[in-house]
Formats: sequence, structure tokens, C-alpha cells
Amino acid sequence: MSAGKTEAARGNDVSRVPRGLVRTVRAAGGDRLARWAGYLPAIEALEPDLQTLADHQLRKASLGLRYRARSGEPLDRLLVEAFALVREAGRRKLGMRHFDVQIVGGAAAHHRSIIEMQTGEGKTLTATLPMYLAALEGKGAHLATVNDYLARRDAEWMKPIYETLGMSVGVIQAQQPQDQRRKAYASDVTYGTANEMGFDFLRDRLLKRSLAAGQHDLFGQMLGQSAAGGSDEPVQRDLHFMLVDEADSILIDEARTPLIISALPGEDEQVAAEAYRWAAAVRDKFVENQHYEYDHEDRTVELSLEGRQLVRSLPKPSAMDRLPLSTIYEYVQRAVKVAREMFLNRHYVLRDGEVVIVDEFTGRLAEGRKWRAGIHQAVEAQEGVEITFATNQAARITVQDLFLRYERLGGMTGTASTSSRELRKIYKMHVESVPTNRPPIRKQLPTLAFGTADQKWNAVVQDALEQLAIGRPVLIGTRSIDKSEHLAELLVAAGARPTVLNARHIAREAEIVAEAGQRGKLTVATNMAGRGTDIRLGPGVLELGGLHVICTELHEAQRIDRQLIGRCGRQGDPGTYRQFLALDDEILQAGFGPKKAERLKRLGERSTGPLAGLEALFRKAQRRVERRHFRDRKIMLYHEKERQKIQRQMGQDPYLDTPG
Repeated sequence: MSAGKTEAARGNDVSRVPRGLVRTVRAAGGDRLARWAGYLPAIEALEPDLQTLADHQLRKASLGLRYRARSGEPLDRLLVEAFALVREAGRRKLGMRHFDVQIVGGAAAHHRSIIEMQTGEGKTLTATLPMYLAALEGKGAHLATVNDYLARRDAEWMKPIYETLGMSVGVIQAQQPQDQRRKAYASDVTYGTANEMGFDFLRDRLLKRSLAAGQHDLFGQMLGQSAAGGSDEPVQRDLHFMLVDEADSILIDEARTPLIISALPGEDEQVAAEAYRWAAAVRDKFVENQHYEYDHEDRTVELSLEGRQLVRSLPKPSAMDRLPLSTIYEYVQRAVKVAREMFLNRHYVLRDGEVVIVDEFTGRLAEGRKWRAGIHQAVEAQEGVEITFATNQAARITVQDLFLRYERLGGMTGTASTSSRELRKIYKMHVESVPTNRPPIRKQLPTLAFGTADQKWNAVVQDALEQLAIGRPVLIGTRSIDKSEHLAELLVAAGARPTVLNARHIAREAEIVAEAGQRGKLTVATNMAGRGTDIRLGPGVLELGGLHVICTELHEAQRIDRQLIGRCGRQGDPGTYRQFLALDDEILQAGFGPKKAERLKRLGERSTGPLAGLEALFRKAQRRVERRHFRDRKIMLYHEKERQKIQRQMGQDPYLDTPG
């Protein structure tokens, strides 16, 4: 490996990289990415010698790097040799040699950046480069992704690379026993979900505090669990390096919902449950503009004087006698708010008598998450299921806080450039757009806007049938479960045979996505962010023009639209996509408010065909919503930091909501 040391010592010399690649990299990501492309000649120079080594010699070279890292040699100086070893292990064990652009992306992730790589460009393989390099120090390297399936799949898929180089691999899964979790975190590299890793962090904080107080059973008592069969040892080590897959989804979309461990409910929660149920039962007695005002911009409900008089006049359970009137008003306002805004099979589903959130950005079930400020409990009361509480908290942390505690943070996603400002401001991370390995030839077809949703759905069905008639596979994206199922009914009525992918069919997700590129296949799916499975084209599809993607509505974040579009035209394949819009789409009300949205809706009802020149209007509404969400997240972050500051001043652990 002496040649590698020499090349590494020479630094990343951009002048020795092929000019075409330098131009492409500079166009995509600027000078920083071009500078990291300078590692390529040195890495390539090591390949011939590495290919002559036996497996045990490759492992020995890896152990040598580990020794140097643990002796204090900076990882930057080991990058060339480390990446060369990983590339050779991938070629040898998986038949997958890292492309040059993947090497550049891996270097960017190592240097605390979020790399934007298009769908199908191999983020899973790219991740092995910074993960291996970080693991050399022996402090652990974590990779967080969006669900248990992807964490397990990616870990098992890449395991031969790590094991060839003498690295152990662990996976964190839901419902995993503590001893297995501890073993997974003790591995050199650990795959899991952000939620599971966050909850493990909180449980460890509770455990450490109870141990410090000499109360070995306090942790179990707080969670209503027996200490039998438990363990008095934390499962995690110190937080060293984290690589976040689908970084925009996890670091932005999920950042608004804190992870909370609840203690046992007490008498106050029982009274609150009565109040939630009572408010849900009487809310229909309250009329807008008579008993309450609804602010469409901020989505708030405020009772009028007449509304408060009505509250006072209504009979109430005796348990509510201890509640002040101001609090009872809030229960009614909350009940009215969820009735107007939270809809079954759109924002949540019912499963085994439990309200489970549907993530608006990914279309997945958001296991273990709850809405804040009593909204979740109001929805439970609305549906008549058991009311659960997070108000009596044992511990809490936001996703933002969790990842900012790591010494080093990197990320990967297919769509981050539109959120680069927010990621830089909150996480101090630059977004680097990595060029595709082959030039993309995806083609956008003209956007079609209609006056009403019915006209739009009919046009979507017609477009899908035309593409299916020539044998092309078609993927249609919708915003919600109910819309995906409505569209599927229309397609069936037109003689098509769609496969539906939404939160109800999550068990078959990977199978459905993998088959979506087969000849004549029709797939209707909710949001495609973070699906993690490539849509590969079946035999003969390439010649027909590849996958055709239909976008049926703009989402509240442009990134989610790009996730769907990115499903076609992967790895230089052909593909087309078309956007369909209607003047009664949700994005217009969300962006402009009810008055303008209503005027547009009435205008649309008078139309009979496609309307020209409206796309800019929809994009403006989308940008407004994105700015509002950004502002809300900044406010949440500010209040969270203020809460922690106060707790620290009181000598309390900022992540534990019970006195320390």
C-alpha cells in the first residue's frame, strides 16, 4: 500500500482527473465536488495491485488501516486507500465496482455533506465508502434509513463488502431485545431507522440517570414495565458518525415530530380523556362564523363569545368539573380543528384499534409517531378508539437534536437541492449534487391543467390507457390513500388492471415497486419518497420508451414531486413524465387560502377542457407552502432549544422531562 500513501500525500489533484468528468462535476456541484474528484487518480492507481491480493491479504491491508486510524492518523489521509479497498471488495464479492461518481459522492459524504444522487444511481453502494472509513476508528458508524425493511435489506446486501475487510455489521429492528440491540451497536457499522436509534438514545438516558441515582428499577417503573429480564447497561456507544439515507425526508419532514417515551398515565390523563371524548361528541353543534372563526392561513380555530356561551350551556361529565373553562374551550377548538383538517385514509389509518399516522411525504405509516399539542388525542376521540397520552413524558428528543449530537454527520438523497438553504442553516451541511453515471435522457411531456378534479382524473386515465396500449409500463403517483383508491376504481372501470401501492399494502411494497417496470404494468402509488427499491425495466420496455410516470397533483414540497419523477429514466434509461393539475387541487388552498382557492374553483367549474398557462400559478402556491413549513420548523427548533436551555439552568437533563 506504499503507492497509496504516496498518492494520498500528493493530495487530491484535480488536474489529473479526466477533463470531461471535472467539467461534469463542476457543473453539478461546484469546486468542492471537483476537488474531491481529485481522489480518483490515486484510488485508481491502487487497483491493479489490490486485484492481485488474496482475500486474506485484502483483510490484512484493511486491518493495517484500522491500526493507523486508531493510532490517531487522520481519516482524510486514509481515504484513498480505504476507498480503494472498498471498491475492490465490492467488485470481488458483489460484482459491483463503484463508479467514479460514486467515489466522488462517498468523499463528499465523508466531508460532512449531503449528496444528491438521482434515483437508480446506487446510493446503497456509495454508502459503504464513508461508512467503512468512519468505522476504522473503532467508535462505530451508523446509517439511518426510513424503515426496518430497508435497514435490514441494505445491511445484508452490503455485508459481504464489510466482512471481506474485517468489519462486523449490526442491524437495529423494531421490537428487538435489548441484548441484540447492544450487540448491533457494538458492531463496526450499524444500520437502523432514525426513530429506533432516537428511542434507544432516550432509553439509555433514562437508564443512566436511574443508575446514577441508585434506582435500578426506576426506568421500568416509568414505562410501566417489569425489570425482570431487562438489563442495566445502555445499548448505544457514543455518537460518532451518522450517514442519513433519504436525508431530506428524515432531517426535514420528520424533524417536526419529536420522539417521545411516555410514562404511565395518571389521574390528569383520565380526566383529559373524558374531555377529549366529550369535545368530539359536541363539536358538530358549533357552526363556523357563528360559534367560531377559522383562520385558513394559520389553520387555527377561535371560539366566539356565542361559542363560549354554548360551551358553558352544554352538559358535561362530572370529571370535567375540575377543568377551568379556558381549558374546556381549547378542547372544543381542537375537536373542531381535527374535524376540518384530519381525514381517515388520508392523514391516518385505523389499525387494530389504533390511529397510525400516514406520513404525507412518503406515503408510509409513521410507526410510533404522534401529532403534538393534543391533536393525536383529538383524532383518537374523533374515531372512538382508546385515547393514548404523551403528555406525561419520561423523555423526548427531536430528530434534529439527535443527529446534531453526532460528531460527524453526512447524508444521501435523491432530492435535496431545493432544501439546501434549510439544511445548511440547521445542520451546517452543504448539499452536493453528484452527476449521473450516464447522461439522463428523461423527457418531460407538456403539463396539462383542468378546471375540476373529475376532468383531471379522466385525462389521467386516458393518458395511462394510451401508454399501456403500446406496452409501456405506467406509474401514477397520488397524494393520499383515498385518491389512489379512487383512481384505481376509475382505471378498473376503464378496463385496466392497476396494482395499488399505499400504506395499506406496505408488506408487498418492495415486490410491487420492483415489478412496476415490466411491460404493460400499471401501478398506482402514493408518495414515492424513500421507497428504496429501483424500478428496473423489463424485456422490450427500453425500445418502447421506458417507464411513463404520471404526476396527478403537486405536493407541498417540490422534493416529493421530484422523487416520483426520478423513478423513470434511471441510469441513462429512456423515460417520460407528465404533470396533471386541476383548479380544485389542495395545493392552491394551502398556498393562497380559501378565498382565492374558491374563486379559482368556480372558474374551473365553468371550463370544459385543458387550460393553458396555469403551471406557474401552481408552482407559486407550492413555494408559499414550502416557505411556511420552513418557518414552522425554525420556530419549533427555537422553542425546543429554549426548553432545553431552561431545563439546563434548572440542573435537569434536557432530554428527560422528569426531575433529575
